Amino acid sequence: MKVLITGLWICAVTILSCYGAVTWGGGLFAKKTEAYLEGLQYQKLAPINIPMIAEGKVQGYVIAVLVFTADAKLMHTLPVPPNAFVVDEAFRQIYADPTIDFRKLAKYDINKRLAEIRAKVNERLGADVVKDVLVDELNFVAKREVRS
Repeated sequence: MKVLITGLWICAVTILSCYGAVTWGGGLFAKKTEAYLEGLQYQKLAPINIPMIAEGKVQGYVIAVLVFTADAKLMHTLPVPPNAFVVDEAFRQIYADPTIDFRKLAKYDINKRLAEIRAKVNERLGADVVKDVLVDELNFVAKREVRS
């Protein structure tokens, strides 16, 4: 009889200690989420090749690599990621800009252009998702320099 009671006592202590360890220690090994992870998300886009046309001919290509920051919470709720919208709007802005002429180089107000891209993308998405658009690389390659 003593052995049976001792066995039940050992089982009860083991079960209670396992329950206590799982309940008390469950939060110890969980990853803690930091507030900064919920803020902005950084997205680097693939290079965009934009043909520059003058006098009815392709004069060369603007190659742009853009980066944008966006609200992480809104990014996860959107049905479509804003990457394609940023690429499309950047292409439209650079392709349709009559002030860009690489035959006659002049300073260009890139801050204004990037602000317009951000504003148009947010307008198309219907929310203030894109916080900033940045230039990672911007190059011009003349048509004669392009390999066949």
